[in-house]
Parts: sequence; C-alpha cells; structure tokens
Amino acid sequence: MFMARGGLELAVRASFLREIPFVRSNTEVLVRRSALLTNLLIVFVSLGYLLEAWQLYTTPIGALRSLLSVSIAIGSWRISVGLVLAAAAVLYGSLLLSWIVQALLMEGFFTKRELEAGVRISMARLVHYGLVLVGFLLALVALGFNLRNVTIIAGALGVGIGFGLQGIVNNFVSGLILLFERPVKVGDYIQLGEQWAQIRNIGLRATIVQTLDRSDIVVPNSDLISNQVVNWTLSDRIVRLVVPVGVAYGSDVPLVFETLMECAMANSKVMRLPEPQILFMGFGDSSLNFELRIWISNVDDRLTVRSDLHRDIDARFRQAGIVIAFPQRDLHIHTVDKKAAPDHQDYEIRRSSEAAVGGDGEDNG
Repeated sequence: MFMARGGLELAVRASFLREIPFVRSNTEVLVRRSALLTNLLIVFVSLGYLLEAWQLYTTPIGALRSLLSVSIAIGSWRISVGLVLAAAAVLYGSLLLSWIVQALLMEGFFTKRELEAGVRISMARLVHYGLVLVGFLLALVALGFNLRNVTIIAGALGVGIGFGLQGIVNNFVSGLILLFERPVKVGDYIQLGEQWAQIRNIGLRATIVQTLDRSDIVVPNSDLISNQVVNWTLSDRIVRLVVPVGVAYGSDVPLVFETLMECAMANSKVMRLPEPQILFMGFGDSSLNFELRIWISNVDDRLTVRSDLHRDIDARFRQAGIVIAFPQRDLHIHTVDKKAAPDHQDYEIRRSSEAAVGGDGEDNG
C-alpha cells in the first residue's frame, strides 16, 4: 500500500501533470482518493493469495471468482458480492467524477468568464446532483435492476414520501428552486428578523447562514421559499445608509446642512452618484431632527462607514459650535417636605406669624 501510494504521488507530481492547474492545486486530494481505490484492490487481491496459501483454493484467480460469485436470493432476484462491488465502484466513480468536474468548472471555466461566486456554486452544485443521479441509476443497473422496475419503485416511494416525509421533500424541492431561480445565492446578505446574515452554503435540505457574530444558523430551504426574506445583495451590493442627527434648538440650520455635507463628501467610500442627501425631518421634543442619507458601493462597508461618519460628525460639530441635543425635562415642585427646607426654624416661625394674622390683615394678638 505504501509503495502504491508512493507510485501515485510520483505519477501525480510528474512534470507534465504538474503543468495542469487542476492537478497542481489538488495534488493531495487526488493522491488520497486514488490511494483508497488502490488499497481496496490490494486487499482484494491479497485475499485471493491468502486463500490459496491456506489451500482452500488451487489458484488466486479461482479464489477471487468464488468470492465474487457468493450471492443471496431475494425472490426472483439474485445479488452477488461481485454485483455489490461493481455498484459501489460505479457510485464511487460518479462521486469522484463529480468532484473533478466541479473543480475544473470552478477553477477554470467559470473563473475565465468572471461569473459571480453564487452563480458558480449553484451551477457546480447542479452538475454534482446530475452526475450523482446518473451514477445511482447505473449502480442500480449494475445490481441487476430493470429501469422499468425502478420507475415503479420510485412511484411507490413517491406515495410513501408524500405521506411520511413531506417536510424533507418540501425542503429538497425548495433547495432545487433556490439553485435554479436563485432568489438567494451564496455570498448574499439577507435579513432574518432583526439580524443580518450571509449565505454560506445551500444544501439539499437546509441553507447555512452566518451572522455578523460568526454564528452559523441552519435554515430549512422551505422557509426561504415560503417566507418573506430581505435580500440586500440580490441585484447589486449598493446599499443606502441613513444617519439620524439631532441638534439643539437655536442651532444654525444652514450650518448644520453644510457641515453634514462636508462629512459625507470627506468619506471616500460614500458614492457621489447618487449624491448624499440631507433632510430636515422635524421638531423633536428636545432637538431639531436631521437625516444624512448616503449610498455606498459595497454592503460589507456598511458598519465601517457609519462609524466613520459618526466620528467625523462629532468632531466637525464641535469645531462649528453645533451642539448635539440630549433629552431635557422641566421639573415643577408643588410640595416640599419640611425636612427638605433650607432653614427649617425660620420656616416654622413664618408659618406661626401668618396663622396669628386675621383674614382682614389686622393683628389679633
């Protein structure tokens, strides 16, 4: 086995093969997956020689033929070890071919045509499903199944699935819709409730999204199809930011407009077209309310641009003498506790004097 693996590494790392980009970038994976097949072949052939050494068979070939002919009968259908191994080899070959085709498409064909990452992954995943399906059908043929019987079995399974596995089938069909229609694709930013998340992987049953806190959420595909989903990057990555600003009453409104525009134009990540917009939104309880509305070309810079603008607005407002408003309240005191009075004794003397004076203002004592 070690010699076989060394031979594979030598063959893959040969000069003429290293010139192929696919082989150069996937050398270790190619060697590992090819070594699996060679190891199984070595074990199988060694077993034939071992049976000959034990004098159970006269020749290794006869031993292997006898092993491959071992079978069991299921009704009128007989399945042998050879058929099982052939079906497994066909299925593994389809998986290996699928991986090679996906790698060639992702690293060569799609890259040269500068397709988006989501489009590349969706098309590669469809190719994978197609090749695996063909391999599965060929494996059934290798086992001795008639394709006409396969359709009958598929129909019966469809009825059973319709009753017992509705959720799984619904998610599977929804996954195919996501790959074909692409309302969301890998790399998109979507909004789930109040939090933002990025699509990481679209699988057969569920889609994996990652929040800004780098926590992974597994979302069933049917939820993305049947529920309303906000996709911030479906058509492009341009997004608008709204920065609310409140200034104190009595502030110079034209100066506020001018200062906010300077802050927007000073940021290199703020788009010039559409141009920044400043709106006087109204009179608040404690402030004059403004909004700075800008556009940025990449949604990934959303939080960074917002932070930079907040910092720049605070600095420029301080230089211009513009006060950022804060909540203010007027307090009216109707009664005061005697102990809270500044001069308790004087307060008691004045109250006694007032009580001694009659209603007409004359002194009675």
